[in-house]
Amino acid sequence: MDVDVLLYDGFDELDGIGPYEVFDYALGYAAEGGDRAGRVRYVTLDERESVTASHGTRVGVDATMPGPDAGEAPDLLVVPGGGWNARDEEASAWAEAQKGDVPRALAAHHAAGTRIASVCTGSMLLAEAGVTDGRRAVTHAGAIDELRESGAEVVDARVVDDGDLLTAGGVTSGIDLALYIVEREFGREIADRVATVIEYERRYAVAGPDGESAERSE
Repeated sequence: MDVDVLLYDGFDELDGIGPYEVFDYALGYAAEGGDRAGRVRYVTLDERESVTASHGTRVGVDATMPGPDAGEAPDLLVVPGGGWNARDEEASAWAEAQKGDVPRALAAHHAAGTRIASVCTGSMLLAEAGVTDGRRAVTHAGAIDELRESGAEVVDARVVDDGDLLTAGGVTSGIDLALYIVEREFGREIADRVATVIEYERRYAVAGPDGESAERSE
């Protein structure tokens, strides 16, 4: 599973870095048998060395995001949020929505069949792209009404799995989203192993495909 985490200036650190760490551990564990399990990397739309996140952290960039038909196109594209509710016009998900380049790229990947996962208000960038129209989704609590007004079917869950579209609520829910994907791709043993090494207590409030609940208690 090749994973690209799409960064932009003003993204929320935990939205992007939390899932990245989960996938990095999981892919490493999955590859212990000697087979290539995939890769995870930070990408941006434009060629650059780093981005500055919402709380000032500078994050290095691995590559520019390939087009949806390119050989290096990801199996999973992760979209973090950040700064949407504050309407930061300089560096935020809101700013990227106004510019339009990120929504256009997301729409192109979605049309080509790339599986997309968003964290927090990253779903609002998907809404701007029209990806969540008529789809089950969730976002940060402060943007729920906007997501609903955009045409999405808002679901009260920490993670919503709508097939090729997966969305998570606020900030830390991105870790649950990533662990959920890891469990589906590589099995519960690896997902639990990752949760153990990062000392994270998993929360299973997941709305699964076709509306069934994937909630589970230990």
